[in-house]
Amino acid sequence: MDSEQAEFVAQLPGKRMGAGALFVDELDRVLLVEPTYKDHWELPGGVVEAGESPYAAAVREIREELDLVVPIGRLLVVDWVPPGRYPSDGVKLIYDGGLLSVDRTAEITLRAQELRCWAWSDDGEAAKRLPGALGRRVAAARRARAQRATAYLEDGFAVV
Repeated sequence: MDSEQAEFVAQLPGKRMGAGALFVDELDRVLLVEPTYKDHWELPGGVVEAGESPYAAAVREIREELDLVVPIGRLLVVDWVPPGRYPSDGVKLIYDGGLLSVDRTAEITLRAQELRCWAWSDDGEAAKRLPGALGRRVAAARRARAQRATAYLEDGFAVV
């Protein structure tokens, strides 16, 4: 790459990116985690690192946070997140983690430095535990899973 191309590339905007997974149990409740470094609950997942695919990040984060190695399924949600809590915008992706059996759930081991606890949450509990855009994102992921579709959102709201 010549210096003119390098200058152009260096000035391109960077986006934050996060990836996680939607797990459900036999009662169709969603698995939520409570991070030690945030004041709200969320889905298992985290930041996509430089040079890492979002899918690989979801798999890695599930292993790091819950000590689970499970197959992650198809993409459920793409959500563009405007600047706000962070100065730049970002993209959040949610994959289908599938059904976690009682046996697999018993294998969950939390990393105390990252997570306080986890809980299965029905729709009402999830609505209480999750802040606005994240609650909308999880609800959209549940609908997309049920409809075998993929949803595109902006700040948790359906666009298409």
